[in-house]
Amino acid sequence: MATQIFATKGNLISTKKTLALAKLGYELLDRKRNILIREMMLLTDEAKSLRGSIEETYQVAYSALQLANITMGIISPIADNIPVEESISVTVKSVMGVELPRITMNKHDSKIRYGFMQTNTQLDKAYIAFNKVKEITVVLAQVENSIYRLAVAIRKTQRRANALKNIIIPNSEETVKFITNALDEKDREEFSRLKVIKAQKSYKAKKQQLQ
Repeated sequence: MATQIFATKGNLISTKKTLALAKLGYELLDRKRNILIREMMLLTDEAKSLRGSIEETYQVAYSALQLANITMGIISPIADNIPVEESISVTVKSVMGVELPRITMNKHDSKIRYGFMQTNTQLDKAYIAFNKVKEITVVLAQVENSIYRLAVAIRKTQRRANALKNIIIPNSEETVKFITNALDEKDREEFSRLKVIKAQKSYKAKKQQLQ
């Protein structure tokens, strides 16, 4: 790269500016990457906790559902009366330019949808447990989707930072060195040329005096 540019002061100034911007860009990208990694690690811990919680809640829910089926018979007609969840909404928040989902659900709309005359407490336990599963699933979906988006953003940021660190910055430094050395060499040649001219003029002047 250094040999493909003319050694001029203008190019030296321009390349130094490019180098300064590249170094600043690398620092900002490195800072962004660290913030995103920290955010992802926090969410990863949260996801791990949520997975454990949802597994336990599922076990409770299916155990209660099994007992309800045993004590009441098949409860599919009751299940058919449970409405589809339609209160979920999705917004986004930005973390260092990365849009992360914020999923909310109306938890107040969880009233019992069946009568108590022909049901028992096992069905109540299953209903409550599955409602809890639904709430945890919403949070887990938000967390896992955020982790995925952060991971993608971290990879992109890392690639850009690596390009600056390993390609653009070294090439710019090499170019600055090349131009600086070339200009210094020109200055030395000009200085030597001026010395020779001065010596020649001095010699001619002395020669004229002797004549």
